[in-house]
This record gives sequence, structure tokens and C-alpha cells, in this order.
Amino acid sequence: MGVVNVTPDSFSDGGRFDGPQAAIKYGLRLVEDGADSLDIGGESTRPGAEAVSIEEELHRVTPVIEGLTSKTQAALSIDTRKPEVARAAVAAGASIWNDVSALTLDGASVATAAELDCDIVLMHAQGEPRTMQHDPSYTDVVHEVLGFLAARIEVCAAAGIGRARLIIDPGIGFGKSADHNLALIANLEQFQRLGCPVLLGASRKRFISALDRDGSADQRLGGSLAAVLAGYARGARIFRVHDVAETRQALKIAQAIAAAMENP
Repeated sequence: MGVVNVTPDSFSDGGRFDGPQAAIKYGLRLVEDGADSLDIGGESTRPGAEAVSIEEELHRVTPVIEGLTSKTQAALSIDTRKPEVARAAVAAGASIWNDVSALTLDGASVATAAELDCDIVLMHAQGEPRTMQHDPSYTDVVHEVLGFLAARIEVCAAAGIGRARLIIDPGIGFGKSADHNLALIANLEQFQRLGCPVLLGASRKRFISALDRDGSADQRLGGSLAAVLAGYARGARIFRVHDVAETRQALKIAQAIAAAMENP
């Protein structure tokens, strides 16, 4: 899942695209690099980010989704917490709703998700973007994130959203310290018991710099690939990344090694 942020303030690539055409061109490049899907976001959810209006978010994402729909067969995902934006994005061609609030921000989100013919990504986040990294705290981060996602799956089921439409994401970096992120990645195999595909979004996250040397987000490729390979070994099968070609190559080698081990 390649990341296409059409925002001025995303942590890694905010302000990179001057208008929809630049974002469309970039998304097509990610598909050429090997992306199976593109996650298009018009509101930054980085730590400290402020919310934007529905109108502004739609203004940012709708022309990009419409443009990509006519130019690629890759699945398009709308990264939004707002049901109004999700509805418009699906009408424009998106087939996945990636909600970092797991359909909790708006009271209409679950009903909207039930109505829309799209897959839903349920992600765990502690707190909201503006304050989530101030002092994240858990007694047992793996147990608590698992419990939250299990409960959200049940809410969706009660609303008529089939498990086959759901994808779960432990929410690396969303209200979590470096140790919390490491514990979640190390225990990703436990999330398979929920019966939904696991998405891992660790690309260029700040915890990488906390473990190595501090630097800009685009200097975290090595750590991003290490997280992807660790996640793959533990059952994650969807990876939301900025560096698509490099991630594809790393996964191809990991898969080839695994196959060689099975057939020496």
C-alpha cells in the first residue's frame, strides 16, 4: 500500500504535491514500483496535527481519486476519519476506507461503513493526533490493542459489516512509545487470531530514529524495511509504506528465502 499524502503538513511528505496532477503522477509511479493499492489522505494524522474541515479534505482528495481511477487498476484507499469524506471517496472510485479512529470519531461512521461497498481498515490509536504522543501509557499494550480491535470487529459485525471486509492495524506510532511499537511488532502473530488481514504501517515512523540516530523521515528506510520484514515473518500481509520499490524488493527476497527453506 503506497502512501499518497495530499496534505501540507504530513510528517514525511507534507506539501510535496502542488495540485492534484502531481499527486496523481506520484501515485502512478508508486504503482509502477509495485504498489497493489494507494492510500490517499487529505488530513494529516501525524503527532500534533490539527483537524481540517470536511470541505477542505474533499477538495484535496476527490480530484486525486477521480484521476487515479481512470488511470490505474490498483485499489484506491481513502485515509480519513470522516464518514462524509469516505462516502464521497468511494463514489469517486475508492474501494477501501482506512480509518485511524476505527470508526469511532463520528457517530455515523459505522452505519456509513455498513452502507458502503468497500473494505474497512480498523486501526488502534490512543488519543487524538494533536495530543496522542504527549504521554502514551498502557498496562499491557498488546493485550489492550488486541482487545480494542476485537471489540471494534464485533461492533462492525453487529452493524452488518462482514469480517471479510475488515482489515486490522495495530496503529504503530499512534499514541505509542518506541517500546510500545516494538512490543506490537514483536507480537503481531497474536493479531491473526482476530481472523482479519493485518496491516502494518511502520514506514518512516519516529520510533526508528529513537532507536538509531535522529534524522529526517526520509532517512529511515533501513528501519522501515526491518519493521516490514519483522511484520511479514509474524503474519502481516499488507504494508503501508512510502518506499514501495525498496519494500517490494525486500519482501521478494524474504519470500524466496522462506521458499528455499521449505524446499532445500
